[in-house]
Amino acid sequence: MSVSPSRLLVTGASGQLGRRVIELLLEAETPNLIAASRDPAKLADLAVRGVETRRADFDDPASLAVAFAGVDRLLLVSTDALNQPGRRIAQHRAAVAAAAAAGVKHVVYTSAPGARPQVDGGVIDDHFWTEQALAASAIPGWTILRHNLYAELLLMGAGQAVASGALYSATAGAGRAYVSREDCARIDAAALRQGEGRKILDVSGPAAVTQDEVAALYSQLSGKPVTHHALSPDALRQGLLAASLPPSLVAVLVDFDVAAAEGQHAIVTDAVEALTGQPPVSVAAFLEAHRAAFS
Repeated sequence: MSVSPSRLLVTGASGQLGRRVIELLLEAETPNLIAASRDPAKLADLAVRGVETRRADFDDPASLAVAFAGVDRLLLVSTDALNQPGRRIAQHRAAVAAAAAAGVKHVVYTSAPGARPQVDGGVIDDHFWTEQALAASAIPGWTILRHNLYAELLLMGAGQAVASGALYSATAGAGRAYVSREDCARIDAAALRQGEGRKILDVSGPAAVTQDEVAALYSQLSGKPVTHHALSPDALRQGLLAASLPPSLVAVLVDFDVAAAEGQHAIVTDAVEALTGQPPVSVAAFLEAHRAAFS
């Protein structure tokens, strides 16, 4: 008697990471694939291609119970609910509980480097408590993938840095092993298909890069001088607020720099190549491929 292939579900399938994971799984002709989103209407094109779509609203635990029914392996993409303290961890705990109740056999979770409790809460705090929820759950297997910062974040401030000739950070000279969203999607898809046991993996690019080196790359690719200026976390916070960035985003960006200064983002591993068979793209190659961002 043949054994039916596992049923795989990807949450956040209407977002950039979740959608790319779905596409990679389709390219690999993965059967029994389910795409989930708060708004399934955004997945209509996937439904036309034969992908089952389901509603999964992380603020509605009942919807998660229905969405995860019959699922064997689940990719839990961390939500973007950062504007309300406590909301994201509540969402994640609800998802873990629903997965356990549904009998999901393996969960892949997209975490962050150095996940740990924070007195004032924050991005890393949410990831820590989600990891703890998985560890305490009855789910037989899970793979926690601690994604380093996306290389795409380097494109967000590239134009301004080149125009002003200045790049600001509170990283205290520490490096970051930036990893592209594409490489994250590739390892997420691989772990969803074949992850076993209970593991925590740091997901990084091939090298840790300092902000001085980032500024040098901006200069090289734009042909204009860009200098990195080191700031204290408070000075960075005030500068970002003065630039009219939303306070919730400012808090995240400052958190990122503080974590980097502590060495949390400098961890380099071979996880991407080990799971996918292909090495991650370097920061230099990534920026070269997106040179248009500097014009």
